Amino acid sequence: MNKHWRTEQDQDGIIWLHFDQADSSTNVLTIEALGELNAQLGDIEQANPAGLIICSDKSSGFIAGADVKAFSRITEAEEAKKQILQAHAIFDRVEKLKCPTVAMIHGFCLGGGTELALACRYRVCCNDPATRIGLPEVRLGIFPGFGGTVRSTQLIGHLPALNIMLTGRALSGSAARRVGLVDMSVPERQLKVAAHHLAITKPKPHQPTWQLQLPGNGLLRPLVGHFLKKQVAKQANPVHYPAPYALIKHWTKYANNRKAMFTSEAEEVAKLISSDTAQNLIRIFLLQEQLKAQGRKSDFKAKHVHVIGGGIMGGDIAAWCALQGMQVTLQDRAPEFLSQAMGRAHSLFKKKLKKPLLVRDALDRIMPDCKATGVPKADVVIEAIFENVEAKQALYAQLEPRLKKDALLCTNTSSIPLEVLNKTLKNPARLVGLHFFNPVAKMQLVEIVSATNTDKNIALQAAAFAKQIGRLPLPVKSSPGFLVNRILMPYLLEAIVLLDNGVSGSAIDQAATDFGMPMGPIELADTVGLDICLAVADKLAESLPVNVPERLRTMVSEGKLGRKSNQGFYLYTKGKAQKPAVTEGANVLPDLADRMIICMLNEAVACLREGIVSDANLLDAGVVFGTGFAPFRGGPMHYIAHEKRAAMQQRIKTFGAEADAGWTDIIGG
Repeated sequence: MNKHWRTEQDQDGIIWLHFDQADSSTNVLTIEALGELNAQLGDIEQANPAGLIICSDKSSGFIAGADVKAFSRITEAEEAKKQILQAHAIFDRVEKLKCPTVAMIHGFCLGGGTELALACRYRVCCNDPATRIGLPEVRLGIFPGFGGTVRSTQLIGHLPALNIMLTGRALSGSAARRVGLVDMSVPERQLKVAAHHLAITKPKPHQPTWQLQLPGNGLLRPLVGHFLKKQVAKQANPVHYPAPYALIKHWTKYANNRKAMFTSEAEEVAKLISSDTAQNLIRIFLLQEQLKAQGRKSDFKAKHVHVIGGGIMGGDIAAWCALQGMQVTLQDRAPEFLSQAMGRAHSLFKKKLKKPLLVRDALDRIMPDCKATGVPKADVVIEAIFENVEAKQALYAQLEPRLKKDALLCTNTSSIPLEVLNKTLKNPARLVGLHFFNPVAKMQLVEIVSATNTDKNIALQAAAFAKQIGRLPLPVKSSPGFLVNRILMPYLLEAIVLLDNGVSGSAIDQAATDFGMPMGPIELADTVGLDICLAVADKLAESLPVNVPERLRTMVSEGKLGRKSNQGFYLYTKGKAQKPAVTEGANVLPDLADRMIICMLNEAVACLREGIVSDANLLDAGVVFGTGFAPFRGGPMHYIAHEKRAAMQQRIKTFGAEADAGWTDIIGG
């Protein structure tokens, strides 16, 4: 009996092969699903149909890819290679069918799903915004292993295919059509007709131009490979992320030799998938899915969002919500305070949407609203004013009587406990934290902050709203700094202490990026804003043993606020930090990265003990997506678990009397 695949034959003799994975909202190429597909292909070969159309019965999309959970259980390269070769054999059967084959794509088509589509003779997709087609395996520390490196380069040319694989980016339907990844991109109502048309008319399959095939020439490949490595090195350290470099090496050596390329693909991906880097990146992917699941626990849907505070955070939150298709009203004291926010919104829409009509429509969805007329109509009201308890409480007193009965009242406070903020509300249970991170358009994480008296259902609704706007909701307990800022701040402050001790900012930042952080702590502090750093540090110092460096206070008083004032620890020209080079013989302390990173680890353990998050997995997810903690290390708690604690304790002891003695006890406990 078939669990995942079913067939039907139409009057023209075309078989429609439907994928509808049992007990799942998403189609994934599990070992069982692949085995069943193989059996179905045997029947199809016997039937000798006029054509085969592979489609999905899931509303969410075509195929999300291979079974990533199964990847996490692979410990040996040989085991991985065996599974990859089985997939190769199945996809080869699809490719060798005598009849025309069509992949009919809607929604997401990623990884193994795209590789299955590539094994078909034709591909047609829906042109709505939900369609995303790509090969994102590099983000899991591997590269396409089900024939993707072979078939993509043959179909669309070497450099376009390598660009898709090396970046891991997903293409829209129209973009996929432009590069030749799909043959047709049509409205949803025409999708079945287009797939049927391709199967019946049997047009000549797409082939890349000779110019696109030229980089695969054996004489040119070494030069192209060298260029690609230089480009990739700007984004990924080969020590931390070997997959893109392995892909380039694989292509440089074997491109245009189909048999050798399939063999190499299986061997190289098998080696990568069993490595610590890939297993940690797979872990992060699964943690991301765990965060997404937090937003599925409520069916709350918002149509109208009202944001109060037209500064960088409030304005950018409003713009992001409008970009996601919601009606938004943005409130501040006077129109002049909203002009910059509207300008930033316009820039965001142009960057993301590109088409003038789409940009216009997005701008139409966000309305300056100094008189707060949007409050009674809003499903979600987000307060994003400056960090002052009295000001926020006074605002809530004005808002509460005007809110819809079932509207969410949210605060974007970065450090003030909700138990303090909700004291003056008649219904304190309705206030929930919705803590975004800067820059809003790039940072995926949103902390869903609950006080001891926050209504649990409201917290679930806030998580659902975060997911609705494409963000990862992390439930956290209200406490000073919540999770991310509390863990991040000791790291930033330790970096400033090192700066005071004569270590250059460039050396400090380099030590952090060498560890795997996406940005050094000195530049990060400048990016966050030194005034914000000081406010959060002062708030944490009220209840935690945090020493705020006097240098930070002085710089803020002098108006040196970081990137936004073009001067902080660094000078900024056109938004770029002017960093002096790290010179030989410079004052660089041993274990420089450890001195900062262990501050984070220590605070992470303390947060887990205090129940700021419910478990270590959520903590790791929050810190990776909230601070950029080196993803290839799997998160701070995972990193501690896989490092030798005794060695960590010894490193702490070497830091001398300045190190908090409690660190040893916490990390070693």
